[in-house]
Parts: sequence; C-alpha cells; structure tokens
Amino acid sequence: MTSRSRSSGLGLEAQRKAIEDYVTGQQADLFARFTEVESGRRADRPELAMAIDLARLTGATLVIAKLDRLSRNAAFLLTLRDSGVRFLACDMPEANSLTVGIMALVAEQEREAISRRTKEALAAAKARGVTLGNPNGAAALRRSGKGGAALRRTVTENADTFARSLAPVLADIRAHGHTTLRAIAAELNSRGIRTRRGGQWHVSNVRNLLARKQKVASAEPKP
Repeated sequence: MTSRSRSSGLGLEAQRKAIEDYVTGQQADLFARFTEVESGRRADRPELAMAIDLARLTGATLVIAKLDRLSRNAAFLLTLRDSGVRFLACDMPEANSLTVGIMALVAEQEREAISRRTKEALAAAKARGVTLGNPNGAAALRRSGKGGAALRRTVTENADTFARSLAPVLADIRAHGHTTLRAIAAELNSRGIRTRRGGQWHVSNVRNLLARKQKVASAEPKP
C-alpha cells in the first residue's frame, strides 16, 4: 500500500518510483495507491483516511514517499501518528510515532510563527499609510459612474498599492525557501491572505503579482 502526498516541486512520478523501488527491495506486494494533495490549513485528508482504513483492515504497512516534504503539515502528521497502523517513509525509514508527533508540534509552532510574522508585516505596511485590500476596485468605480482613463488609473493604482503591501510577506515567504510560483501560492493561501479580488492564489495570479511588484519597485525613486 502506498500513500503519496503531492507538494510543490515534488512530482508524482518521483514519488511513485521511490515507493515502487522500496516495495521491490522488500519483495513485498503493492495493494493500492493513494494521492493526498496538500491544501493549506485543511484538516481533512480523505485519501489518507482511506489509506489508513485499508491498512488497518488488511494489516498492511502504509508507505509514504517523502515524509520530509510533509514536515510542516501538522494535520497530516497528527493523523498519521494517531492512526495506529504501521507506516514507513522511504526518505525517513527511522521515523516512528514519536518522531512524527515531535514533527507535528514543530509544524504547529512554525504555522503560528508564520501567522504572527504575516500580521506584523501587514500591520507595518498599514502603519506606513499603505491601504490594504481593494476598496475602490473596477466594479465600485463602474457603479459610481466613473470610467475611461480615470477608471484605468484608479484600478492600476490600487493594484500597485496591493503589490507594494504584500512585498514584506513575499520576502518572508522566499526567505523560508518557498521560491517557485506554486510554492508561493500555497504559502499565501496557508497564511489566509486573499487575492486583491478576495480569491485563492494560483500560479497565474502569483506571476502577475510578482511582475507588478517588480514594476512598482523599478518605478520608485532610488535612494
């Protein structure tokens, strides 16, 4: 049996090969595969739950490809620790319930630290006079009867201000090793930060945000 959790930068093919190589080396049988996709702070892990149930019913060992990539996912780690089934991680074969429990505590502390740093960064931006959010977006301007050049100018200014306000958050995310577009999107979502229109972050809007941030930075006067 295998359980695979996808994380940014970790391909499913690489996970499959790691597990299949382990199973072959142990001359064991592979019962089923499960793909659990990480999703921010969600506590429910339906694929993991099914894998655990099957392992419990059959007495099989739950094999995970990359436990280290899940080291900051407290919900996954706690579910695994409390499952009562035998498990093994290909990259950390020495891991056990105690190890996973400690990792979960560290993950929770890191999540709280990230939340605190994000709030502090946003508070600092607000203290500098940066307006957070998008109170005067295109829809509001259309309702107020403004249009044409005024509309485009105001929307652009709001987008620039939003990108500027998120600069310290993006810097913190990158400082903690999350540098790909997908990883940055996942971190923004996990921190509870919405897009300028109140939605979830994806690769496309992270790319647009970074491009706008760079444009804003290049337009600012040099000290």
